Amino acid sequence: MPTRSPSDSRRKFLKHGAMAAGAFMIVPRHVLGRGYTAPSDKLNLAAIGSGGKGRGDIANAANEGSENVVALCDVDLNEAKASIERFPKAKVYRDFRVMLDEMGDEIDAVTISTPDHVHGVAAMSAIERGIHVYVQKPLTHNIHEARKLTEAAREYKVVSQMGNQGASNPQQTQMVEWFEKGLIGPVHTVHVWTNRPVWPQGIPVPKGKALPEHLSKSDWDLFIGPAKPVPYDPLYHPFKWRGWWNFGTGALGDMGCHLVDPAFKTLQLGYPTEVECSVGQVFLKDWNPEHIPEGCPPSSHVQLQFPKSKWNKSPVKMNWYDGGLRPFHPDLIPAGDFLGEPGSANGVIMIGKKGIMTCGTYGRNPKVYRKNGEVLTCPEDYSNGSKYNEMPEYGHQRSWVDACKAGFNSPEHQALTSSFDYSGPLTETVLMGNLAIRSYALAKVGGTNRNGLDFYGRKKLLWDGKNTRITNFEDANQFVSREYRDGWKLV
Repeated sequence: MPTRSPSDSRRKFLKHGAMAAGAFMIVPRHVLGRGYTAPSDKLNLAAIGSGGKGRGDIANAANEGSENVVALCDVDLNEAKASIERFPKAKVYRDFRVMLDEMGDEIDAVTISTPDHVHGVAAMSAIERGIHVYVQKPLTHNIHEARKLTEAAREYKVVSQMGNQGASNPQQTQMVEWFEKGLIGPVHTVHVWTNRPVWPQGIPVPKGKALPEHLSKSDWDLFIGPAKPVPYDPLYHPFKWRGWWNFGTGALGDMGCHLVDPAFKTLQLGYPTEVECSVGQVFLKDWNPEHIPEGCPPSSHVQLQFPKSKWNKSPVKMNWYDGGLRPFHPDLIPAGDFLGEPGSANGVIMIGKKGIMTCGTYGRNPKVYRKNGEVLTCPEDYSNGSKYNEMPEYGHQRSWVDACKAGFNSPEHQALTSSFDYSGPLTETVLMGNLAIRSYALAKVGGTNRNGLDFYGRKKLLWDGKNTRITNFEDANQFVSREYRDGWKLV
């Protein structure tokens, strides 16, 4: 893949072109009139993944014409139809590699909203061209990719943001302030849970079906991207890919970067040191649990151990639950209160020596329950009708666009709530749970189970975060990265 420094592209011209070619080329705003945006102040945006979540990402970044959308890419143009109609001047592509080769000099920033398995390769291809990147959560499909993207964003000096929009919810700032005031004391236990999966998961591997009329064999090959080739099946595309390791990252990947974020940020957690899990079983035959290593399990419980940090003077055990599992009420939370959010479908509980702090999805509606009987709620419900809700998704995409304009390491860039310097380690933590889940499914012939399998990976895993390795079980390290198809390798 060709690479070059950001200084070789149009992106540097946006900042320095007027000085080189004569200031008369850019007309000041006060001459053009109030509310007019000079062409030089607009970013040229592109989208890789223009349907599904990608529709909202590129639309929010463009902000009703405040920026130029010059290119849209999606392997399924039916899914991308709404974006194509919304931005009729944009060039349309199916292959992001072709788009970047043809239009790399014209693109300043790109939103990436593909299935998880393409995030890393697509983002790296843009970063190496000096193109700023907004990447949906989870940042990557595996830990190795997250580490590489974090390093590359610094090396190529691009402005980055992961699409866990709750990170920009001002209520998370309130949670940090409560913690820094010592209201709940050092935290020793965290519970995080979700009602996902809400798609088929823990089911037999699809056998494949005929492609729909609007998808060609080459389209499906592009969807496969870096993954292992499998025949098309509607249980993979357009949404159900989440439940298959080849493409997705399961319930943890879908919601972990949203729900782990409040605790990760508030407690300033670093890399975990160990992880252990258990998963739900499916029985189609008596005494014989299904063994489907290709698919994510129907439910899981993961525990991560973190050392004490500069901000939290206690080691932390973080418990993750999905598939309908959730923690029970701690003693300080009244029996009639929902956990996390109404219905207790998703939530976060941080248990400290002096009290408990909770919140729902995206850090919404945080509360503090103190041992002295005091209960605190957020002074303004930012998630329901406040001025902050007037900006789509808390302005998460817009703040990234503003930072792209201001430049790498600018105050606007440093103020981003989920740049890769933060969201890379957060993603690694989330994906550590998936590493444990996949290791848990490792099996070989010769066990004492009635199905004759020995599940030899069911142990606590010890993690060396600096070197991205499991130190006590070598077979688990195969899940730190993945095998890539030719033409789709991450450099």
